[in-house]
Amino acid sequence: MELPMSMRELRRPPRLRSGDTVALVAPAGPVPEDLLDAGLAHLRAWGLDVRVGKHVRDRHPRLGYLAGTDAERAADLQEAWCDPDVTAVFCARGGYGSMRVLDHLDWGEMAAAGPKVFVGSSDITALHEAVATQLGLVTVFGPMVATEAFVQDPAAREHLRRTLFQPESVTILTRSSADALVRGRARGTTYGGNLSIVAASLGAPDAPTPPERGIALLEDVTESPYQLDRFVTQLLRAGWFDHAVGIALGSWTECGPLEEVRAVMSDLLGGLGVPVLWELGFGHCTAQRTIPLGVAAELDTDAQRLSVLQPALL
Repeated sequence: MELPMSMRELRRPPRLRSGDTVALVAPAGPVPEDLLDAGLAHLRAWGLDVRVGKHVRDRHPRLGYLAGTDAERAADLQEAWCDPDVTAVFCARGGYGSMRVLDHLDWGEMAAAGPKVFVGSSDITALHEAVATQLGLVTVFGPMVATEAFVQDPAAREHLRRTLFQPESVTILTRSSADALVRGRARGTTYGGNLSIVAASLGAPDAPTPPERGIALLEDVTESPYQLDRFVTQLLRAGWFDHAVGIALGSWTECGPLEEVRAVMSDLLGGLGVPVLWELGFGHCTAQRTIPLGVAAELDTDAQRLSVLQPALL
Protein backbone atom coordinates (compact mmCIF):
# COMPACT_ATOMS: atom_id res chain seq x y z
CA MET A 1 0.00 0.00 0.00
CA GLU A 2 1.48 3.36 -1.06
CA LEU A 3 1.32 5.90 1.77
CA PRO A 4 1.50 9.70 1.76
CA MET A 5 5.00 11.07 2.55
CA SER A 6 3.74 12.57 5.84
CA MET A 7 2.91 9.03 6.99
CA ARG A 8 6.32 7.49 6.10
CA GLU A 9 8.67 9.57 8.19
CA LEU A 10 9.95 7.16 10.85
CA ARG A 11 11.98 4.03 10.16
CA ARG A 12 10.70 0.64 11.31
CA PRO A 13 13.32 -1.48 13.09
CA PRO A 14 13.63 -5.19 12.25
CA ARG A 15 11.32 -7.60 14.06
CA LEU A 16 12.66 -9.99 16.68
CA ARG A 17 13.56 -13.59 16.00
CA SER A 18 14.38 -16.49 18.27
CA GLY A 19 18.06 -16.37 19.15
CA ASP A 20 18.27 -12.56 19.11
CA THR A 21 20.18 -10.76 21.83
CA VAL A 22 18.17 -8.10 23.67
CA ALA A 23 18.96 -5.78 26.56
CA LEU A 24 16.99 -4.87 29.69
CA VAL A 25 17.41 -1.43 31.26
CA ALA A 26 15.75 0.49 34.13
CA PRO A 27 15.60 4.18 33.14
CA ALA A 28 12.95 5.10 35.69
CA GLY A 29 11.81 3.63 39.01
CA PRO A 30 13.35 0.89 41.19
CA VAL A 31 12.69 -2.64 39.98
CA PRO A 32 10.94 -5.34 42.09
CA GLU A 33 13.30 -8.31 42.23
CA ASP A 34 10.62 -11.01 42.02
CA LEU A 35 8.91 -9.48 39.01
CA LEU A 36 12.27 -8.88 37.35
CA ASP A 37 13.33 -12.52 37.67
CA ALA A 38 9.96 -13.76 36.44
CA GLY A 39 9.95 -11.34 33.52
CA LEU A 40 13.45 -12.35 32.46
CA ALA A 41 12.34 -15.98 32.47
CA HIS A 42 9.53 -15.13 30.04
CA LEU A 43 11.90 -13.31 27.68
CA ARG A 44 14.24 -16.28 27.69
CA ALA A 45 11.32 -18.61 27.05
CA TRP A 46 10.74 -16.59 23.85
CA GLY A 47 14.18 -17.74 22.72
CA LEU A 48 15.92 -14.45 23.48
CA ASP A 49 19.38 -14.00 24.95
CA VAL A 50 18.93 -11.25 27.55
CA ARG A 51 21.67 -8.90 28.75
CA VAL A 52 20.69 -7.11 31.96
CA GLY A 53 22.06 -3.62 32.53
CA LYS A 54 24.63 -3.23 35.28
CA HIS A 55 22.41 -0.90 37.29
CA VAL A 56 18.98 -2.48 36.77
CA ARG A 57 18.87 -3.78 40.34
CA ASP A 58 20.30 -0.57 41.86
CA ARG A 59 18.63 2.08 44.02
CA HIS A 60 19.41 5.78 44.04
CA PRO A 61 21.37 6.56 47.24
CA ARG A 62 18.96 9.35 48.29
CA LEU A 63 15.88 9.30 46.06
CA GLY A 64 14.03 6.06 46.61
CA TYR A 65 11.79 6.49 43.58
CA LEU A 66 14.73 6.07 41.16
CA ALA A 67 16.65 2.96 40.07
CA GLY A 68 20.21 4.22 40.44
CA THR A 69 21.55 7.68 39.66
CA ASP A 70 20.65 9.50 36.47
CA ALA A 71 24.12 8.89 35.06
CA GLU A 72 23.99 5.18 35.89
CA ARG A 73 20.54 4.66 34.36
CA ALA A 74 21.58 6.57 31.25
CA ALA A 75 24.82 4.61 30.97
CA ASP A 76 22.91 1.32 30.93
CA LEU A 77 20.65 2.59 28.15
CA GLN A 78 23.57 4.03 26.16
CA GLU A 79 25.59 0.82 26.45
CA ALA A 80 22.62 -1.36 25.50
CA TRP A 81 21.72 0.72 22.47
CA CYS A 82 25.28 0.93 21.20
CA ASP A 83 25.99 -2.78 21.66
CA PRO A 84 26.18 -4.15 18.08
CA ASP A 85 24.83 -7.52 19.21
CA VAL A 86 21.64 -6.08 20.73
CA THR A 87 18.54 -5.95 18.51
CA ALA A 88 16.03 -4.61 21.05
CA VAL A 89 16.03 -2.65 24.29
CA PHE A 90 13.32 -3.47 26.85
CA CYS A 91 12.49 -1.25 29.82
CA ALA A 92 11.99 -2.96 33.17
CA ARG A 93 9.32 -0.63 34.53
CA GLY A 94 8.06 2.95 34.57
CA GLY A 95 7.27 4.98 37.67
CA TYR A 96 9.29 8.15 37.26
CA GLY A 97 12.75 9.14 36.09
CA SER A 98 12.97 8.71 32.31
CA MET A 99 13.02 12.46 31.66
CA ARG A 100 16.01 12.79 33.98
CA VAL A 101 18.22 10.61 31.77
CA LEU A 102 17.59 12.43 28.48
CA ASP A 103 20.39 14.96 28.88
CA HIS A 104 22.86 12.23 29.84
CA LEU A 105 22.57 10.37 26.53
CA ASP A 106 24.83 10.76 23.50
CA TRP A 107 22.21 10.71 20.76
CA GLY A 108 24.80 10.99 18.01
CA GLU A 109 26.49 7.81 19.17
CA MET A 110 23.13 6.08 19.52
CA ALA A 111 22.11 7.11 15.99
CA ALA A 112 25.33 5.65 14.63
CA ALA A 113 24.47 2.30 16.25
CA GLY A 114 21.58 1.78 13.84
CA PRO A 115 17.88 1.00 14.37
CA LYS A 116 16.73 -1.15 17.27
CA VAL A 117 13.38 -2.06 18.77
CA PHE A 118 12.51 -0.01 21.85
CA VAL A 119 9.82 -1.29 24.26
CA GLY A 120 8.16 0.36 27.26
CA SER A 121 5.18 2.45 28.36
CA SER A 122 3.94 4.82 31.07
CA ASP A 123 6.86 7.04 32.21
CA ILE A 124 8.92 5.59 29.35
CA THR A 125 6.86 7.88 27.10
CA ALA A 126 9.64 10.46 27.56
CA LEU A 127 12.07 8.07 25.89
CA HIS A 128 9.62 7.10 23.16
CA GLU A 129 9.42 10.78 22.24
CA ALA A 130 13.20 11.15 22.28
CA VAL A 131 13.86 8.03 20.20
CA ALA A 132 11.37 9.27 17.61
CA THR A 133 12.82 12.80 17.57
CA GLN A 134 16.52 12.03 17.88
CA LEU A 135 16.76 8.66 16.09
CA GLY A 136 13.76 8.75 13.75
CA LEU A 137 12.46 5.34 14.79
CA VAL A 138 9.09 3.70 15.34
CA THR A 139 8.82 2.46 18.94
CA VAL A 140 6.64 -0.06 20.78
CA PHE A 141 4.34 1.13 23.59
CA GLY A 142 3.60 -2.00 25.60
CA PRO A 143 3.92 -3.82 28.94
CA MET A 144 7.27 -3.76 30.71
CA VAL A 145 9.28 -6.79 31.75
CA ALA A 146 9.37 -6.30 35.55
CA THR A 147 5.68 -5.43 35.98
CA GLU A 148 2.53 -7.40 36.76
CA ALA A 149 1.20 -6.41 33.33
CA PHE A 150 3.92 -8.55 31.75
CA VAL A 151 4.49 -11.27 34.34
CA GLN A 152 0.92 -11.95 35.52
CA ASP A 153 -1.17 -11.07 32.45
CA PRO A 154 -0.76 -13.71 29.72
CA ALA A 155 -2.99 -11.81 27.27
CA ALA A 156 -0.92 -8.62 27.55
CA ARG A 157 2.34 -10.55 27.31
CA GLU A 158 1.21 -12.50 24.24
CA HIS A 159 0.03 -9.38 22.44
CA LEU A 160 3.47 -7.86 22.98
CA ARG A 161 5.21 -11.04 21.82
CA ARG A 162 3.19 -11.14 18.61
CA THR A 163 3.87 -7.46 17.96
CA LEU A 164 7.60 -8.08 18.30
CA PHE A 165 7.89 -11.40 16.46
CA GLN A 166 4.84 -11.43 14.15
CA PRO A 167 3.88 -7.76 13.71
CA GLU A 168 1.69 -8.47 10.69
CA SER A 169 -0.63 -10.47 13.00
CA VAL A 170 -1.56 -7.48 15.20
CA THR A 171 -2.39 -4.72 12.75
CA ILE A 172 -6.00 -4.46 14.00
CA LEU A 173 -6.25 -3.02 17.52
CA THR A 174 -9.65 -3.11 19.18
CA ARG A 175 -11.40 -3.89 22.46
CA SER A 176 -14.99 -4.63 23.44
CA SER A 177 -15.05 -1.55 25.71
CA ALA A 178 -14.11 0.81 22.86
CA ASP A 179 -16.76 3.40 22.06
CA ALA A 180 -17.03 6.54 19.94
CA LEU A 181 -16.92 9.88 21.73
CA VAL A 182 -16.94 11.55 18.32
CA ARG A 183 -17.76 9.42 15.29
CA GLY A 184 -15.57 9.38 12.24
CA ARG A 185 -12.69 7.86 10.34
CA ALA A 186 -9.20 9.22 9.73
CA ARG A 187 -5.69 8.23 8.64
CA GLY A 188 -2.54 9.57 10.23
CA THR A 189 0.64 8.77 12.15
CA THR A 190 0.36 7.53 15.73
CA TYR A 191 1.94 9.69 18.44
CA GLY A 192 1.59 10.35 22.17
CA GLY A 193 1.55 7.89 25.07
CA ASN A 194 1.12 8.70 28.76
CA LEU A 195 -0.82 11.96 29.11
CA SER A 196 0.99 13.44 32.12
CA ILE A 197 4.43 12.73 30.61
CA VAL A 198 3.44 14.20 27.24
CA ALA A 199 2.23 17.34 29.02
CA ALA A 200 5.42 17.52 31.10
CA SER A 201 7.59 17.49 27.98
CA LEU A 202 6.08 20.68 26.55
CA GLY A 203 8.46 23.62 26.41
CA ALA A 204 11.68 21.61 26.43
CA PRO A 205 14.09 22.59 23.63
CA ASP A 206 14.00 19.03 22.27
CA ALA A 207 10.25 18.50 22.73
CA PRO A 208 8.85 16.52 19.79
CA THR A 209 6.70 18.17 17.15
CA PRO A 210 3.48 16.23 16.50
CA PRO A 211 3.16 14.84 12.97
CA GLU A 212 1.42 16.86 10.27
CA ARG A 213 -1.44 14.36 10.23
CA GLY A 214 -1.44 12.59 13.56
CA ILE A 215 -3.57 10.15 15.47
CA ALA A 216 -3.04 11.10 19.11
CA LEU A 217 -2.89 8.27 21.66
CA LEU A 218 -3.34 9.10 25.34
CA GLU A 219 -3.75 7.17 28.60
CA ASP A 220 -2.89 7.62 32.28
CA VAL A 221 -3.08 6.12 35.77
CA THR A 222 -3.78 7.48 39.28
CA GLU A 223 -4.58 10.99 38.07
CA SER A 224 -7.84 12.60 39.23
CA PRO A 225 -10.31 13.93 36.63
CA TYR A 226 -9.36 17.54 37.40
CA GLN A 227 -5.66 16.70 36.88
CA LEU A 228 -6.46 15.04 33.56
CA ASP A 229 -8.41 18.17 32.66
CA ARG A 230 -5.34 20.30 33.42
CA PHE A 231 -3.04 18.11 31.30
CA VAL A 232 -5.36 18.05 28.29
CA THR A 233 -6.03 21.78 28.59
CA GLN A 234 -2.27 22.38 28.60
CA LEU A 235 -1.90 20.29 25.43
CA LEU A 236 -4.75 22.18 23.78
CA ARG A 237 -3.27 25.58 24.62
CA ALA A 238 0.17 24.46 23.40
CA GLY A 239 -1.23 23.38 20.02
CA TRP A 240 -0.41 19.70 20.53
CA PHE A 241 -3.66 18.66 18.83
CA ASP A 242 -3.50 21.25 16.03
CA HIS A 243 -2.55 18.72 13.36
CA ALA A 244 -4.36 15.73 14.85
CA VAL A 245 -6.84 14.04 12.52
CA GLY A 246 -8.04 11.61 15.19
CA ILE A 247 -7.66 10.72 18.87
CA ALA A 248 -7.62 7.27 20.50
CA LEU A 249 -7.91 7.15 24.27
CA GLY A 250 -6.61 4.23 26.32
CA SER A 251 -7.21 3.21 29.93
CA TRP A 252 -7.69 5.49 32.95
CA THR A 253 -7.02 3.10 35.83
CA GLU A 254 -7.49 4.62 39.31
CA CYS A 255 -8.29 8.00 37.79
CA GLY A 256 -11.62 8.28 39.57
CA PRO A 257 -15.08 7.39 38.23
CA LEU A 258 -14.79 6.57 34.55
CA GLU A 259 -17.93 8.53 33.75
CA GLU A 260 -16.20 11.65 35.09
CA VAL A 261 -13.07 10.97 33.05
CA ARG A 262 -15.20 10.40 29.98
CA ALA A 263 -17.01 13.68 30.62
CA VAL A 264 -13.69 15.55 30.85
CA MET A 265 -12.46 14.08 27.57
CA SER A 266 -15.73 14.71 25.81
CA ASP A 267 -15.86 18.30 27.01
CA LEU A 268 -12.28 19.13 26.02
CA LEU A 269 -11.82 17.04 22.88
CA GLY A 270 -15.34 16.77 21.51
CA GLY A 271 -15.22 20.11 19.75
CA LEU A 272 -11.98 19.58 17.80
CA GLY A 273 -13.81 18.25 14.77
CA VAL A 274 -11.91 14.94 14.64
CA PRO A 275 -13.01 11.39 15.52
CA VAL A 276 -12.35 10.39 19.13
CA LEU A 277 -12.38 6.76 20.29
CA TRP A 278 -12.85 5.99 23.99
CA GLU A 279 -10.99 3.16 25.81
CA LEU A 280 -9.11 1.29 23.13
CA GLY A 281 -7.38 -0.87 25.76
CA PHE A 282 -3.79 0.36 25.85
CA GLY A 283 -2.08 1.67 28.97
CA HIS A 284 -2.50 0.52 32.56
CA CYS A 285 -5.22 -2.10 32.13
CA THR A 286 -5.91 -5.82 32.03
CA ALA A 287 -5.04 -7.48 28.70
CA GLN A 288 -3.12 -4.35 27.74
CA ARG A 289 -2.79 -3.84 23.99
CA THR A 290 0.64 -3.07 22.59
CA ILE A 291 0.57 -0.08 20.24
CA PRO A 292 3.33 1.14 17.92
CA LEU A 293 4.16 4.85 17.93
CA GLY A 294 5.19 6.59 14.73
CA VAL A 295 3.34 4.32 12.29
CA ALA A 296 0.69 5.04 9.68
CA ALA A 297 -2.72 3.98 10.98
CA GLU A 298 -6.44 4.37 10.39
CA LEU A 299 -8.85 5.20 13.21
CA ASP A 300 -12.45 4.06 12.66
CA THR A 301 -14.79 4.80 15.55
CA ASP A 302 -17.74 2.97 13.99
CA ALA A 303 -15.65 -0.21 13.75
CA GLN A 304 -14.19 0.63 17.20
CA ARG A 305 -10.64 0.00 16.09
CA LEU A 306 -7.24 1.37 15.15
CA SER A 307 -5.72 -0.34 12.10
CA VAL A 308 -1.96 -0.19 11.58
CA LEU A 309 -1.48 0.19 7.83
CA GLN A 310 1.93 -1.48 7.80
CA PRO A 311 3.41 -3.91 10.34
CA ALA A 312 5.17 -1.97 13.10
CA LEU A 313 8.46 -3.80 12.50
CA LEU A 314 10.14 -4.98 9.30
